[in-house]
Amino acid sequence: MRETKSRYFSSFSVASFHKYSGCVLTDGDMQEKANLLITELFDTELIGEGALPSYEHAHQNLVTAGCEAVPHRATVYAQLVESELLWSWAQLQPAEVEGARLVPPPAVGRCAGAHSVCDVQLSQVSPSSFTPLSPLCAMFSVDFSKPVSSAFQSHSTSFVARAGGRAQVVLSWWDLDMDPSGAIVCSMAPSWTYPQPAKAPWRDHWMQSVYFLPAERQVAEREELSLTVCHDDYSLWYSLQPHSLQDAQAATPPPRPCCTCQAHLVWTRPRFGELNDRRRTGSYVAALRSVLSEDSVCLSVSDGSLLPVFAHMLGAKKVFSLENSRMSKQVIEEVLEANSKKGGVELLEIRPEQLTSQDLRGEQISVLMGEPYFSTSLLPWHSLFFWYCRTALAGLLRPTATILPCSASLHVVAVEFQDLWRIRAPCGICEGFDVTPMDEMVQRSLDFRESREAEPHPLWEYPCRALTHPTEVMTFDFTQCVPQEPISSQGLLPFIRTGRCHGVALWMDYHLTDDVTVSGGLTQPISEQGDCEWSRHRKQGVYFLRSAWDSLGDGRTGVSYSFTFEPSLGDVKMDFSITGH
Repeated sequence: MRETKSRYFSSFSVASFHKYSGCVLTDGDMQEKANLLITELFDTELIGEGALPSYEHAHQNLVTAGCEAVPHRATVYAQLVESELLWSWAQLQPAEVEGARLVPPPAVGRCAGAHSVCDVQLSQVSPSSFTPLSPLCAMFSVDFSKPVSSAFQSHSTSFVARAGGRAQVVLSWWDLDMDPSGAIVCSMAPSWTYPQPAKAPWRDHWMQSVYFLPAERQVAEREELSLTVCHDDYSLWYSLQPHSLQDAQAATPPPRPCCTCQAHLVWTRPRFGELNDRRRTGSYVAALRSVLSEDSVCLSVSDGSLLPVFAHMLGAKKVFSLENSRMSKQVIEEVLEANSKKGGVELLEIRPEQLTSQDLRGEQISVLMGEPYFSTSLLPWHSLFFWYCRTALAGLLRPTATILPCSASLHVVAVEFQDLWRIRAPCGICEGFDVTPMDEMVQRSLDFRESREAEPHPLWEYPCRALTHPTEVMTFDFTQCVPQEPISSQGLLPFIRTGRCHGVALWMDYHLTDDVTVSGGLTQPISEQGDCEWSRHRKQGVYFLRSAWDSLGDGRTGVSYSFTFEPSLGDVKMDFSITGH
């Protein structure tokens, strides 16, 4: 223990460091430089919140040479893998439509993709869904007690391939040594790296990162390879090369990935996964096949959708598609051109309420279709925008027009979360510190109506158990226009399993036809134990109860619900409470 008194500087944001620029003066906020630097400047990517320039500035202006930093050191780890699941988030895959093959544009396959990190709960990505091609590699470390540079740097590590396969994805996370000896470690490693996964700490403020290589590369077992990580002041990116080319790679490191095809700017990574879902594509093709004929005139209303391409491939007489942006229009044009179908779909950059018969070349629409998918949707029911589009287009539809999907339904189930409940739970005593004043302030904020609404979460990343049966609570009939009056629904979800109820999960199912349904929620029936499998493509809604409730599972108590769809707002208002028989 130091005999001298520590003078510390603590910061929790980039802005706070910059605020003190040049302040170590006799008349400044700090009368002398600090010898203890305490910070929390990290994100899932470690440096994405400006940690490097902040530390750089602190060492230049605010702390003494030889100061101690808490945390002391960070180490970034990486593992090269092959994964059809993860790669489907980065590249558009070929699709089969009635025996014909729809291929992605060459520009998409050559594109390095978006530069932004893909942060994910890797603990929920089963090791069976990827093949490790490299050992776990320590890529680089940063000692925060010494001067730090925010300038571009690259670091390489060599290894022998553990298996042959397609090198596609790099899984990455970091550890913090909180003290110089490394006795106290804060690790972001996913649970499946632990001898006992159930004992791994749960984190949501920091998760793990998935990086996609600029292009997949075939590697052979026992091949000598070199993995390189580059970083500027805010982000990381990876590249792979044969070990023999490592020196050449170091001389000319790869630039930061940048989307050149526009598809990675139009489609999010979950959207790529959705477009690559063969089962889902099969459902839409089957539904379209059942409603199309050789004289069908189709209009598609969705953002960056392949549905109009499918309709053309299935033999529709004419296909129109409304696109919300010039960029998404250009991406679909490139898909058509790559498949020699340019002109097969007429893409219109027009809002539904602006569309006229003249835009449709005097045709009346016989099939109005949508996934529906809109890039601005946050909560599941926001895609009801399709219903409003259908209403705006009513005058352009044939009297016998088919609407696909023909309806949608809102579903709910009361759940016990494994960990997600922690984001709303009070802390109490934390490492000996009483933080109940903060708890009370947070709990008071939950009294506001804005805090008693559903919020979007990708529930496949947050395991939960169903304590009630899943229940359909509202139906929206797209064959009719949006009604003028509100739609209301009330009922009770009886508890059928024991557990601690934290809230309610909500999702939408879209009924393409009477026989074909696509779900944005559960992908499998709930297990006997209540385990849920959720769609990876869409976020579900979560409504947290004000206080958790212990369920006995005897059906005597349950969650009562009240829903109101407000046509004037396009929103669903809801309320839940615990009720006994």
